[in-house]
Amino acid sequence: MSSNLNITGSNITAPTPQNTPLNQAPIALGLSRPTVPDITEDNEQDDGDGADVDLGAVQNQMIGMVHGRLAELVGKSSGYIESLPVEVKLNIEGLKGIQVKQNELQNQYKRECLELEKKYLGLQKPLYDRRHAIISGTAQPTREELDNGEKYSKEDEEYTPLPKDVTPSSEGIPHFWLTALRNHIALSELITDRDVDALKHLVDVQLAYLDDKSGKPGFKILFIFSANDFFENDVLEKTYLYQEEVGYSGDFVYDRAIGSEIRWKEDKDLTKEFEIKKQRNKNTNRTRLVRKAKPTESFFNFFTPPIPPSEEAIENGDFEDDELEEIEEKLELDYQIGEDIKEKIIPRAVDFFTGKALEYEGLDDDEDDEFEDLDDEDDDGQFDDDVSESDNDVPVRRRGPPKGRGGAPANPSNVNPEECKQQ
Repeated sequence: MSSNLNITGSNITAPTPQNTPLNQAPIALGLSRPTVPDITEDNEQDDGDGADVDLGAVQNQMIGMVHGRLAELVGKSSGYIESLPVEVKLNIEGLKGIQVKQNELQNQYKRECLELEKKYLGLQKPLYDRRHAIISGTAQPTREELDNGEKYSKEDEEYTPLPKDVTPSSEGIPHFWLTALRNHIALSELITDRDVDALKHLVDVQLAYLDDKSGKPGFKILFIFSANDFFENDVLEKTYLYQEEVGYSGDFVYDRAIGSEIRWKEDKDLTKEFEIKKQRNKNTNRTRLVRKAKPTESFFNFFTPPIPPSEEAIENGDFEDDELEEIEEKLELDYQIGEDIKEKIIPRAVDFFTGKALEYEGLDDDEDDEFEDLDDEDDDGQFDDDVSESDNDVPVRRRGPPKGRGGAPANPSNVNPEECKQQ
């Protein structure tokens, strides 16, 4: 493709200087590869005599071709920068030098923001300890805590006040963290029925930031368990590491995750499924039963995170494009779940336990964007009208207030969440 583009138009004062990517993917640079839309055979028109010309299909083909050409331009020079005089190029180099200083300040800002998060996590520790005491039953809520809780609950129009002459239970709140985790959409898909009995022993989930002396910045999530029949560990940890320098977007870039090695008790490994197979000896014709294990879905696979491929392996072509895409999806999901536990579940555990947090998750917003309004005449006769609305149907999740109007209260556990959120 020529580097010189013909540009027409009397009002144009300068050509497009440079076509560059907006930003690089924050996870495992090099995994994402741009693709050029193809015009498939399904979109081709029948050239036979008498065939009607589908203008809509032709238009779609033209749009696909334009998008394809635009995709080819991404990251390629238009030739404008190269055509500038050396004196102007020196000015550009000076701007790049200024950008270096800006990058250094942004990196310093993110580091200080991380230190501020650490400070407020320390201030919150007594509150988290108090929460754990009530959940475990070692303490009961005070009158002040109950009154504040009632004020918080009154934000829900369906709230029914509780009697004040009843003493809070000394047994705490059973299965608190199991319920809270299952009310998070992504985690609920990871937790299988086989995991439930083990997660009933989850008594606390804690957050800790890594010490700067350890090298790369990051955080650690600790899952505290009581004695159980499944594994020996009292604590299972998941550590998320960031790269030392912030990325192009100005945020910390995810580097990798490290999980605890689970010391499973005999025949209790929930990440494996055992099956009995009968084998026959080819020579003696004798048969035997063999017990084999195979990997299976489990929440506890969370502690065996996906490993990003090395740059060398990518350059050598050790992975197919579809394999890289699958790895990247797994990395993104693992990282997002870790961030959600850190930013949402731990600070607002009671809201996830009660389900209140789901009102503010915007679960349906992305799905709504995939649909467009149809003309009134298109709706007639296209759908059956016998949809049941009985009490036996799955209830529709109650939506929260529109964004920007009565949304979730500001999270006191986070410091400037929009600015300080670590990507």
